[in-house]
Formats: sequence, structure tokens, C-alpha cells
Amino acid sequence: MHILVTGGCGFVGTALTEGLLNLGHDVTVVDIMWFGNYLGEHKNLTVLKEDIRNTENIPMDGIDTIIHLANIANDPCGELDAKLSWEVNVLATMGLVERAIKCKVKQFIYASSGSVYGVKEEDKVTEELPLVPISDYNKTKMISERVLLSYQDSIAVQCLRPATICGYSKRCRLDLSVNMLTMQALSRGKITVFGGDQTRPNIHLKDMLRVYIHFLESGQKATGIYNAGFENISIMEIAQRIKEKIPTEITVTESNDPRSYRLDSSKLLATGFEPRYCVADGIGDIIKAYEAGILKDDDGCYNIRVMKKLGDLTKY
Repeated sequence: MHILVTGGCGFVGTALTEGLLNLGHDVTVVDIMWFGNYLGEHKNLTVLKEDIRNTENIPMDGIDTIIHLANIANDPCGELDAKLSWEVNVLATMGLVERAIKCKVKQFIYASSGSVYGVKEEDKVTEELPLVPISDYNKTKMISERVLLSYQDSIAVQCLRPATICGYSKRCRLDLSVNMLTMQALSRGKITVFGGDQTRPNIHLKDMLRVYIHFLESGQKATGIYNAGFENISIMEIAQRIKEKIPTEITVTESNDPRSYRLDSSKLLATGFEPRYCVADGIGDIIKAYEAGILKDDDGCYNIRVMKKLGDLTKY
């Protein structure tokens, strides 16, 4: 198959692109490369530095499936420039799917977010519950889902709502809870927990890649919206699990982030998917990469720090 991956140079995208190439697929990556490009050369890989808002510049002839990862990710980055977030996360998504239909692309897999649910008290947060997004980032994800589903009579659409991802990637992110707290323990010997009682769902990067490949291979058999998260644990419990592996001090401070929710992924499991990795594996990945000297606690691993350094993002 020939697969177009937007955001293919990112945290998930880099690892996913390499996985798709290993499976023998042809891959075209479109990425603005604010965070660099860690992909090596490959005979079946084409990498295009491009803003996804420039839809007409994105090659789609001969593409079978689009995996759309590119977005302004997480709440702080979304708040940095709200207009940009809506343009990239919503308007560009609409432009991509409309052009995909014109170019006869068969399948569109979208990376939404489990954060669209907002604050939930239910024990099982299923895909049928109402969405109450509490930030611009959450709202752009919700609206993009609705836009994409409005085209599902013309193209197979699969909207995935991932939990918080953990684990190591060549373009690593340390602004994700498990990765961030593990790095704090490694580099500072101290973990700072904001709040701690908030429950968050988690998924290992390798399982997230397997979810994308699972839906890629399902084609038009399993369309619609799917949660993807398997360990619903509190931020404090994450810190305590890290402490079991790394001698560290845990300090608790107040949090201004009220999000607390438990993802139920029964719908995904019903399609035949089974998770293989866990939070403990993610902690171990970060420890291993740090001790090997291939991962450091630098600004390039934090999306908001990179975007602030770039300054006026409209010029890119």
C-alpha cells in the first residue's frame, strides 16, 4: 500500500513511519518539521517539508490511506496561538479529507484525542458519552471528528481517541505524563506532581502504532470512533511506579488542570486488538534511553518550548 502520513516526523509519526516501512509499505511523509526530522533515508520513503494548510501542495495521487497525525498538540501549544490551532487542526483537516476524496483515497485515519471528554466521573468513559472539551485543543479535536464523519459516505473514516502516550521515540516528547515524570526522576532525583488525584488513561507508543496498523489493515471494516487507552491510573500512582525503579523524592503541589477521566476501550478490543505493553514498559524505555545517552532533558523534547523559540509561527 501507499500511505500518506501527515506529521510523520513527530513523536508518534517517526516511529509509525519506520514501522510501516518495515512492513513493506510505500510511505509519503508530510511534515512542517518544527521539531526536526529523525527519519533515515529509505527507498520506499518520500519526505516532504510542507505546511498541511497548503493542501494543494500535498501529493495524493496513488495514495491508498491517509494517517493524519499533524496538529498543534496539547493544551499549552493550542493556547499559544488559538487562530493557528483552529487553522491547522480543523480547517486543514477539512481540506485534506476533501482533497483525499477527489483523489480517490480509500481510507482516512485520524488522530483525535481522549481529552475531548473533558472531566468525567463515570467509571467507563465510552465513545457514546457526550463530549465536554475544556480547551481550544480539545475543541479542535472534537470539531475535526465531526467534520470528518460528515464525509464518511465518500471515504472510510476512522477517528482514534488515544490516551496519553508513553515510551521512547527518536523524536521523543517529555511533556507527556509518564515520560515527563520519569525524566524528572532521572535528571533531578525529584518528581513534582501537580494535584495527583487526577486519573488519566495511558497507552504505550508501541501499542499506539499497533492500533494504527490494526485499522490500516481493517480497511473499511471498522469505521467510526474508537478509544485507545488501557491503563487508567492517577498521576500520583504513575509517580509511585517510577519511584519503584528510580530512587526519587515526590513533591505534590496544586494543579490548575482538572481533567480526570477513564477511557474504556472495549469497542476497540471487540475488533480483535489486544494490547501488549504497559506503563511500566514506558518507564523502562525512558530509563534505558537516558542511560544509553540517546535521550536528554532538553528543550527539543517539549513542544511548547520549541514553539515559543520559533516565535511568529505564521511565517513558517
